[in-house]
Formats: sequence, C-alpha cells, structure tokens
Amino acid sequence: MPHQPPPPAETQSPNLHPLNLLLLSIAIYIAYLRLRPTTLPTVTRPPPIVYKRYTPLTLLPYNGIDKPQVYLAVSGKVFDVTSGKAFYGPGGPYENFAGHDASRGLAKGSFESEMLTDPNGKIDGLEDLTEEERNALREWEGHFGNKYAVVGELVENGEAGENEEEEVQGEGVKR
Repeated sequence: MPHQPPPPAETQSPNLHPLNLLLLSIAIYIAYLRLRPTTLPTVTRPPPIVYKRYTPLTLLPYNGIDKPQVYLAVSGKVFDVTSGKAFYGPGGPYENFAGHDASRGLAKGSFESEMLTDPNGKIDGLEDLTEEERNALREWEGHFGNKYAVVGELVENGEAGENEEEEVQGEGVKR
C-alpha cells in the first residue's frame, strides 16, 4: 500500500487570528462609546391638571380654539377630551359640545347646537328627560369616565369658577 502524503495543513488567514478579532471587537466597542448620543432624550410631560370648579362661562374657552385643551361637561362633571380632539375639537362631529355642558344633547342623541344651553343662563337641570334619555346619559357619562380624565365640576355662574383658581383636589384625578 503506497503511502499517501498527509493532507496539506489548513493555514489560518493572518486576518482571522483570535487576537486580531479581539482587538477589532475592542475597537468597535470604543467607536460605539464615542459615537453614541451623549444625552438621553427627555420626555416632556404636560402640566398637571388641577381639579377645579368651572362655570358655563369659564368652560367656554376650552373649545380647542381659544385654548388648546378641549373640555366638555356631562352630568356636572367636566372632562378633558383633548385626546379625542378629532371628535370634540374644531371640525369634529361633536365640536358643538366643546366648552359646553353636553348633557342634554348626549341624552337626546342630538349633536345640534340647539341642544346647548345659554352659558349666561342657569345650568340645565334636565328634569324633562325621559327614563330612556336618562339611561342614555348615564351610558355617555360612563363612556367619558372610562376614557377621559375628570378635571372639574360644573357649577352655576357666580359660584367659584376657574378665574378664582379654586383647587378642589390634586392632579387630574378620575372620579
């Protein structure tokens, strides 16, 4: 049996030597440390919402035009619906309710401006609503309560409103 020469030894490329790979890894890590952003991005938080007492007149500017926030009242509670500005803000299907007491319109299922009470007058007592309309209003109140923060309560004109800056309770508490 003739003797076969041993297979040629595989030679390692000088570039793939373990020491070179280690040095390359260290160089990449150092480059990463030098090139990465030095400051972390900061998250800006909106200012805290203070629970206040609003009158129909002090609620009016919260319509998304006069002030950037959009508030509306339902059953005496004032909700911050700014996150739903596409619905309640300018150009939205419920824009008539922004800055107003929306209780009657929601109870009756009407989004017309005739459903709004005069902000200079008394708050609508809703005494003439049928039981079906009262149930609809309760459902709407539940919807708003689950989705939006309560930022205050609606009180009659002449009582403490936003101008007096009366703080009833701390930051934007859902009630």
